[in-house]
Amino acid sequence: MLLMLGGWWANAQVPPDTIQIKGLIIIKGKNEKGRNSYKFYNDTAYTSHKLKKNLQTKWLVFDVGFNNYIDRSDYSGASYVAYYPTQSNGYLGGSSPTVMEKGAYDYTAIGLNTLAPRQGSEPLTPSEFKLITGKSVNINIWLFMQRLNIAKHKFNLLYALGLEMNNYRYARNITYQPGYPTKIVRDSIEFSKNKLFASYLTVPVMLNFNSNPYHPGRSFELSLGVTGGYLMKSRTKQISAERGKVRRADDFNLNKWRFGLATEVGYGPVKLYGNFALTPLHDYGLEQYPFSIGFRFNGF
Repeated sequence: MLLMLGGWWANAQVPPDTIQIKGLIIIKGKNEKGRNSYKFYNDTAYTSHKLKKNLQTKWLVFDVGFNNYIDRSDYSGASYVAYYPTQSNGYLGGSSPTVMEKGAYDYTAIGLNTLAPRQGSEPLTPSEFKLITGKSVNINIWLFMQRLNIAKHKFNLLYALGLEMNNYRYARNITYQPGYPTKIVRDSIEFSKNKLFASYLTVPVMLNFNSNPYHPGRSFELSLGVTGGYLMKSRTKQISAERGKVRRADDFNLNKWRFGLATEVGYGPVKLYGNFALTPLHDYGLEQYPFSIGFRFNGF
C-alpha cells in the first residue's frame, strides 16, 4: 500500500502515479469528484540514508537581514575635550594631536575627538551616527557550510566560509574624510543617500543542536558559536543634488579584524541568524559594536 512509507520504500519500484524528489514523495490520485488530487509525504528512508554520512555540505548559503550597533562611545567626555582642550590629559589643544599624544588613538574621549572633532559650542552627540535601520542591509554569502556529526546527528559542529557585506545607512549628513587620521565631519550638504559599506571574509564555528534529525520539516535547531573575520573592502557612497554621486574607498579607521558571537535558530525550513561583534567597528574613537539579524536561506 502506497501510504505505508517505510524503510523498504527507497528500494521499491516507484509507481507511475508517484513522484519522488529527494525526501519528498508526491502521490497523484482522484478525489470524490473525479478530479486529480495530490498528497505529499516525507520519505523517512531517504532521510535515514542521508544521515549515514557524518559530514554534510551545503553550497552557497545566503543571509538577508539588517544592521545596527550598540554605541558605548564617550560622548560626554568628548564634549568636555572640545570645550576645554588645554585641560584634557594628554591633549595640547590647537591643532590635531600627534600619534605620540596620550589617548589620541584609543576609545577615550580624546580618541573620539580625534576621529570626530567638533567645536565646543556644537558638541558631538550619538544622534549624529543614527542609522536608518530599514536601509542598513546585511547580506552574507557563505561559499560552503558543513555540518559534522558529533552525537547521533542531534549534536553537530557547524562551520562555514563566506563573505559578510554590511551597509550602514546614516540618517544624518556626516562625511568620512579619508587619510590618517580619518576624520568624520558634519557636512553642509543634504544627502539623499549616505552610507558606509564594509565587507569581511568570515569563518563562523558553532555547536548545533537538532531536535529531530530524521524529520527535518518538524525539527527545532539551535546553533551557538564564534566568528572571526578580516576586512576585505570598505567604501562610502553619498548622493546629493549638489555633488551628484560620490564614492570613496579607504579603510576609514575600521578595524581590520572582527571577532564576535554567532547564533542560528529555526524550525523546519525557517531559519533566523544573528551575529554580534565583540570588537568595535572602528579602530579608535567610536566604540560601536555592530550586530545583524535576519533570515538564512538554503542552510541546514
